[in-house]
Formats: sequence, structure tokens, C-alpha cells
Amino acid sequence: MQPSLALYDNFTRSLRPFEPLEPDGPVGLYTCGPTVYDYQHIGNHRTFLFEDILKRVLVWNGYRVKHVMNVTDVGHLVSDADEGEDKMEKGARRTGRSAWEIAELYTQAFLDDLNALHVVRPDVLCRATDHIPEQIAFIHDIEAKGFTYRTADGIYFDTSRQPSYGELARRDKSGLQAGKRVAIGSKRSSTDFALWKFSPSGAGRRQMEWDSPWGRGFPGWHIECSAMAQKYLGDFFDIHCGGEDHLSVHHTNEIAQTEARAGTRLANFWLHGYFLVLPTDGEASDDGKKMSKSDGDFLRVATLVERGVDPVAYRYLCLTAHYRTQLTFTWEALDAAKAALTRLRSAILALPQADVEADPDQLVAFTSHLNADLNVSRALALVWETLRGPLREDVKRATIARFDEVLGLGLATWRAERDDDVPARIEELAEARQRAREARVFAEADRYRAELRREGWEIEDLPGGYRFLRRS
Repeated sequence: MQPSLALYDNFTRSLRPFEPLEPDGPVGLYTCGPTVYDYQHIGNHRTFLFEDILKRVLVWNGYRVKHVMNVTDVGHLVSDADEGEDKMEKGARRTGRSAWEIAELYTQAFLDDLNALHVVRPDVLCRATDHIPEQIAFIHDIEAKGFTYRTADGIYFDTSRQPSYGELARRDKSGLQAGKRVAIGSKRSSTDFALWKFSPSGAGRRQMEWDSPWGRGFPGWHIECSAMAQKYLGDFFDIHCGGEDHLSVHHTNEIAQTEARAGTRLANFWLHGYFLVLPTDGEASDDGKKMSKSDGDFLRVATLVERGVDPVAYRYLCLTAHYRTQLTFTWEALDAAKAALTRLRSAILALPQADVEADPDQLVAFTSHLNADLNVSRALALVWETLRGPLREDVKRATIARFDEVLGLGLATWRAERDDDVPARIEELAEARQRAREARVFAEADRYRAELRREGWEIEDLPGGYRFLRRS
């Protein structure tokens, strides 16, 4: 019997059995996407990879999924306290291009990254700037219900009107107000937030601004997700995801807006992926530093490629840790993931391919790990156990191919880069030696090395596998 799917819901702070709100309809999945004022760093992509695994697990369990992802191309200020300039305006000034141009540039770069990481595209990729009327209508409904007030710089949500505000993040409104830990400016409360910001007049006018019932300006960051989620998934849908940093402000405010307008908490499940962190003082630790674009020095998928690392190796690295634990990034850890991926690819390639079914017991075991709140690291370990286990070789290949529907490593389509100067027999001997080394049958591996030498070839072992050297 296949174990049922259970997910950790941050709204209730509990592990809950997942049941779709509409048994015969698609599972509604909304994931917070990129803010396209710069390239995405690999820490951002850890969250997108977790969400990709979630979607694949839902499909694995037989559900249809309607996945909606937003692209924030306006309204995200450099401060969560509604201060500072819009990140898009800042990015435009940095690059010497228009805000519209960098939005297009960095959105396409993001999509290219998704392809490189084998992330399945969302069904709906919706840009905030394409949905200004929906956001204005949403704010108008909130205003009609008495949850807004006007200041000199915008229209704000009045959190004092909502006793349940902050339940997702367990925020203490009174403590925040009494301690004055957040600058409030013209806001009535530190927890109030902008729904619509007015554009400055004169020389300080913005590139991205629109007319509204309240004056010319632009939407706040949070309103886009409430409005676009409602448009494509309804007032209450199955799952909303994002990074752990979204808990305290962005998702808290999304819920407040939708609760004020429609009386729901927007989504039935709230899932959050934890940060990729950098080691402090050159050593991995539990209190590493979050990777951030604001530092001006961050690692991109393109950085990995420039260093000769297949981006799928980074995907493999992310599979080794649970999404609700922080993952410390080091080049040594990535090299180990690269080497493991190379061994796995080579081992799968060497297995015979036949028209056989996957092993049903292994599929049940795999599902049990996935359905235990996406325990994908344990599912990945099962791949290796299957590879080294007693199953027939062709059944191993068929079984692992099924596993890869969730893991997304592209094992079935990968082909080793071949040096045309290396005879096929030499490649076969090298692959046999590699399998012997992986099985720790070192005497057999040494025999293969000796045979290669007799044929005039040497093998140099590398972190990612090996390479051929012709003996003089």
C-alpha cells in the first residue's frame, strides 16, 4: 500500500496529511518567484529546486498540478519596512538600462537557469506589471472593507483592524510597536504595510508608474501575489511556497490582504524552504551567512558553469539536505556532489536497458521517503542502495529511471562525453575499473588498471570521475 503524503504546514506548525481541496481538480500551487532586478543566485535557486521537488512529488502521487509563479518586476523596495527605492529602479541605475529592459533580461536569465537545473517550468508565469488592474481592484476591495488609510506617500494596510494579523509568523504586534524596532515613518503602526505607493513628482519620477483611484504610483510588493494568486487559483487554494525569509513579512502580509478581502488565509498549506548559507570564517557551521544579492558578490548558475561544474551537480547537492534545514555551501561539498553525480551517471549508463518494469517494493520504499515531508535525501540514498542491491541489472535501471522522475537528474538522457581518440575497448575497461572501485573491490580495479597499462593507457582519477592519459 502506498503511504499517503504528509507535508509540514507552517501556518499550523504541524505535519499534516495532504488532501487536495478539490478531489477531482488540479492541486493549486503558488510559488513566489524572482525579483528581476539582478541575476538569481544559487541560494535563490535552492528554494526553486525545493518547489520543483514538491511539484514532482505531487505528480508522483497521481495529482494534477496547476503551478503559478510570479515575477516581481515592480514594487519590491530595498527595505521590508516600506522604505528606500524600488529594487527595479536601483537595478536600472546600476546597469544603465531601463527598468523594463532589465526586467526582460533577468527574467530570461532566470528561465535559462531553470532549464540548466532541470526545473519544470510553471504552468503560469505571471509578471506583476502585467496585472496592475487586478492589484488596483484588490486594493479597492480592501479599502471598501475599511482596512486602509492614506498617508503622504501611499495607501497602507491597517493591521490594527485585524486581530489575527501575524499568525503565520507568530508575530507579536504589541512587542514590535512598544519596542519601536522598526521605523514607521508616517505609518500608524510598525506592522502596517504599503498597498500603493505614490510616485515622487518632478525630477524624481519613476520609470514604472500607473494611474489609480488614489493617484499616480505603483503597487506595494505584497499585493501582487494576493491578486495574481486569486486570479489564477481562487481565494483559497492548496499550497503556497517560498523561502524562509517570506514567513515574517511577505507571506504574513499576503495572508492579511486576502483575509481582509475574502476571509481566507489564501492557501491551505504554507511551505518554506530554508537558506543556502556560506560558511563563516571559512568553516561550515549552523550559523552561516545567508547568500544575498545585496552583498554584490554572489554565486550564479553561470558561475558554476564557468568553473566547469554541471549545474545538475548543484541540484544533486540540494537533494542531499532536507528543505527545512539550512544547507552550507562549500566548493568541497559541490565537488563531492559532482563526483557522486558522475559515478551515478556512469553506473546507470553501464546497466543493460530492457523493456522491464520497475521493482514495486523499491517504488513503495521510495514513495514512503518522499511522502514523509519530502525526505528526498533518504530517497536519494535509496537510489544507491538499489544500484548496489541484488536486483537484476535491467530492473535496477528501470527502477532508478522511475526514481529520477522526481529527482530530476536526467539520468536516462545523459551520455558521457567521448574522446574520439580513445578506443571503445579502453573505455569499457575504464568503466569496469570504475565500477570495481565503487564496489570497493580494489584488487579487481587494480587488474583493470594493469590491463589498461598493457594497452598503453593510464587512468588519472579526478573528483568528478577520471580521464585518459596515453602512456609514452
